[in-house]
This record gives sequence, structure tokens and C-alpha cells, in this order.
Amino acid sequence: MLGHNNAALVPGAGVIEFENVAYSYGGGELLSDVSLSLQPGSFHFLTGPSGAGKTTFLKLCYGALLPTAGHVRLFDRDVTRIGRDGVALARRRIGVVHQDCQFLDHLTVAENVALPLGVAGEENAAMEADLSELLTWVGLTNRAHARPPELSGGERQRAALARAVIMSPDVILADEPTGNVDWDMSQRLLRLLLELNRMGKTVMIATHDLSLIRAAKAHVQARVLRIASRKLQLAGADL
Repeated sequence: MLGHNNAALVPGAGVIEFENVAYSYGGGELLSDVSLSLQPGSFHFLTGPSGAGKTTFLKLCYGALLPTAGHVRLFDRDVTRIGRDGVALARRRIGVVHQDCQFLDHLTVAENVALPLGVAGEENAAMEADLSELLTWVGLTNRAHARPPELSGGERQRAALARAVIMSPDVILADEPTGNVDWDMSQRLLRLLLELNRMGKTVMIATHDLSLIRAAKAHVQARVLRIASRKLQLAGADL
């Protein structure tokens, strides 16, 4: 079993829940009346045209943005009621692979990947062993002491994924993780995300690459969500 891929477009006992959520920016509404429940261990793709609000939706999923209407709950706690500290604690359980993959160029790859441990005050010998294992998992052992400017696009994406999961989060959100890599590397990244899902992690990938979605559907019962006209819809099975 690859997880219980039964997320629904209605609130429920999910790790991330939206209830009639809207988000407005600059006087215009980007998202309207969105209700969704992401179940533990489920796998999702998020699609939609450029500018539809995919990145905004992901930011609402990890508390970087607060809804202008409705409710977002992270692990059954309403983000508008738990304060900044509560959101920060919830975000430790959510790993994010950002579209732009920003790193600190003066630090090595290993140091960049380990940054969340330092922020959380959890650096210790056991964590160092986990870091070594994680770099092996993403195939960057030989690049551990390189600086970010020396990395290829695929290496940067794998380093970003390693940094996102160093705290062993329950949820992984990836924003266009294969947007700047070739097909072979996109498949490698997909295999890593599928492996995380097999470990019980909830995964959501924002992408416009329908070929990637088709490839994933051969291995996992992925639910495809589409943002269109400010609404979130379940995409049809035929992609």
C-alpha cells in the first residue's frame, strides 16, 4: 500500500484542511471558496495555468500566508488562532521545496541541507549521521562540500529536497520541483518523492508537467487537483 489516497474536496480529519478559504491580493481575489482535506499518507498533484495561484495555495498550506476568508487548519489547529509561534511549530512538520531553490552560497551543500536543524536547535551527533544518510539518499555524497554555485540544476533540486525532509516532516510540498531539469532528472526526483510517500508522508507537487503526472500514476494512486477560475477542482482521470 502506498498510502490512503482518499483526499476529498471537503473538510475532514486531514493533516491540512481548507474550509471555504479565500485569498485576496492587491484588491483581487486569487482563490475563492476552497474546501479540501489532505489525508495522511496521500499523494497529490496541483495543476493550473501560470498565475492561477498554485504557489499561493502552497503558501496557505504551510502558513506562510493566512486566508482572507475561511479557515486553514494544520494538524487540526486553525492557523488564524495559534499565532506566529504555533504556525512555526506546525511548519516543522511540513517540508517545502521552493520553486527558486535559494541557498546560502558561502555554505557547503551539507551545511545548507542541515540549516533547519540549527534553526530548530536539534544539531547533535545522531543528526549528523542522519545528514550523511540523507545526502546518500539524494545522491549528493560526493557534492557535500561543494558550494551551491557549483551545482547543476538537478543537484540543486535534490539538495532542496534533502533540506526539506531533514526534519522528517509529515508533509512534503514541492513547487514545480522539475521545472528546470531534464526528463531523466525529473524522473529521479519523482522517484524520491514516491519513496517518501511509501514511508507514509503526505506529498503534494505543484506542476504544469502532465507527463510527470502520467508517469507518477503508474506507481501511485495520485489525486490531481486543478486551480481554475479561482476555484480548486478535482481533475478528471484522463490526463
